[in-house]
Amino acid sequence: MAIGLEDLQVLKAAEVVADSIWKQVAQWDDFAKDVVGKQITRSADSIGANIAESFGRYSFGEKLQFLYYSRGSLFETKYWLNRTQTRGLMNAKEVQEYVEGLTALARQLNAFASGMKTVRAETKKPTVRESAPEYITANSDELSLPLFSEEDLNFLNN
Repeated sequence: MAIGLEDLQVLKAAEVVADSIWKQVAQWDDFAKDVVGKQITRSADSIGANIAESFGRYSFGEKLQFLYYSRGSLFETKYWLNRTQTRGLMNAKEVQEYVEGLTALARQLNAFASGMKTVRAETKKPTVRESAPEYITANSDELSLPLFSEEDLNFLNN
């Protein structure tokens, strides 16, 4: 039985983090929302969005690329969490909880990508190739006929 998008545990974990950050940011003042809140919310939402987009791609290369984008958004979210602590928008305990959740999510993402690579290796079709031609070289003194006649050489000199 094929697994559906809604069944992906890694996507569910990303949604939990994104929704929690959304609720946290919704309580901030307008300036904090505008400067940091929009950025951290977008990066957190982007983690799950890229996992979902990966699921909808056909080739393994594209699937992996979107999982890597998701991982990049995860690290961007960690960056913004550091900014929230430095700017007094979240306390150290809250930030640490999010970081721990994102670290667990990063491990899940890495395992998911590794599994994808394994499936790709197992399903890769063997390539049919012709054998390489054998090229034989000879020294010029081994050639029985000259490459150019006297007439050809005279024509080139004119």
